[in-house]
Amino acid sequence: MKKTLSRNKIIIVMLLVSLAILASLCFLTKQVMETPNYLDQEQIVELKPGATIRSLTRQLEQLGLIDHPELLILWSRLNGDAKRLQVGEYTVHPAMTLSQLLSDITTGHVRQYPLQLLEGWTFKQFMQAISDNEAIDHQLAGLDHKQILQQLNISYDHPEGLFFPDTYYFHKNISDINILKRAYTQMQSHLDNLWQQRDKELPFESPYQALIMASIVEKESAVAEERTLIAGVFINRLRRNMRLQTDPTVIYGLGDSYDGDIRFRDLRNDTPYNTYTRKGLPPTPIAMPGLGALKAVMHPEKSDYLYFVAINDNSGRHKFSSTLEEHNKAVDLYQRKRRKITK
Repeated sequence: MKKTLSRNKIIIVMLLVSLAILASLCFLTKQVMETPNYLDQEQIVELKPGATIRSLTRQLEQLGLIDHPELLILWSRLNGDAKRLQVGEYTVHPAMTLSQLLSDITTGHVRQYPLQLLEGWTFKQFMQAISDNEAIDHQLAGLDHKQILQQLNISYDHPEGLFFPDTYYFHKNISDINILKRAYTQMQSHLDNLWQQRDKELPFESPYQALIMASIVEKESAVAEERTLIAGVFINRLRRNMRLQTDPTVIYGLGDSYDGDIRFRDLRNDTPYNTYTRKGLPPTPIAMPGLGALKAVMHPEKSDYLYFVAINDNSGRHKFSSTLEEHNKAVDLYQRKRRKITK
């Protein structure tokens, strides 16, 4: 009887000791997982296909983010995180805890890269920015415009104007196809919505024609407040069957031969984009218009203006006129030291 009691006491003591050790281990692990790191700048952890919790802890050790890797391994195996690791790049922020990092890794909250595609850029400039970004998988490299549109399953013959300028965020190794599809979808969404809400009696037969006009307004307006007025001028000219006479379309038609200076001979050189020699809209947009230009074209400011000229004071603003006589006086006043071209 005494031996049985003694044996039971030993078992109880051993259980209590085990529980104390386990409690201490849990407390220590919890403390390790919830203690903010001491980084003074962000670090990147990358999990490649086949990565395990042990390969992750080795990276964290190399970065000086963990002193007891066995505790992280134990923690992640007990709660199942070790089986939920997702491939990708992850940002370790200053003061971030291991628990927060592990949460990002198991939920796939990967590092995001920004790609800024600016309003007024051409498709060529878009593609150059994409090509220059090393985090993107360049599947469209070497393809011409038509081949790119085929890869994107876009039915238009020309890519200009079809992609919305914005800052796009993506994870490493996303394809250029994916980014362009996002930009195309966003442009079509904005264009369709605005077309449905457009002012009545606009001189456009389709949303695409409005897109062409928006690209011209984008290139002509340096000041946001003038967009609706500039759109109104061009629409007034269209209604009167007047030539648009806008330099940006001529420059676009010159292509790579444009050297930064437009000359009189360029204005006389007939191309599909020369709005000095041809009436109506050019065949395609000449740039990627932003939301402001799209809205301006769908809701132009009503006026009797038919002309405008840059004030040439570095403000980006224009002087608007209703008659050719007024316009020529404005050209003499604001562009005296430059060539006089009637718009």
